[in-house]
Amino acid sequence: QVQVVESGGGLVQAGGSLRLSCVASGSILGVSVMRWYRQTAGKQRELVATIDSGSVSNYADALKGRFTISRDNAKNTVYLQINSLKPEDTAIYYCALFRLGRTYWGQGTQVTVSS
Repeated sequence: QVQVVESGGGLVQAGGSLRLSCVASGSILGVSVMRWYRQTAGKQRELVATIDSGSVSNYADALKGRFTISRDNAKNTVYLQINSLKPEDTAIYYCALFRLGRTYWGQGTQVTVSS
């Protein structure tokens, strides 16, 4: 069973930065598509960024420039660097691993940005 665990969230002031981490069990992260999503109360989960097995990344148009997704396959870890944080970035951030038609979700990590 694949497990995905996020970490790195917290309370930060506007303008600050955070780096979220997502660790996947086993050794399939290196051959999987990984995505970061975020969700606020009452809203649908929003795709933030994608990185494929070749480390090609894509971002939601509205979020380009402040978010950077990267991966370290040796550590089975994907990262999401968020710079110049804004109060509207407050959300639960989820990591998802896509492999062979299945999706594995983490439990999420809370990011709260104070103004």
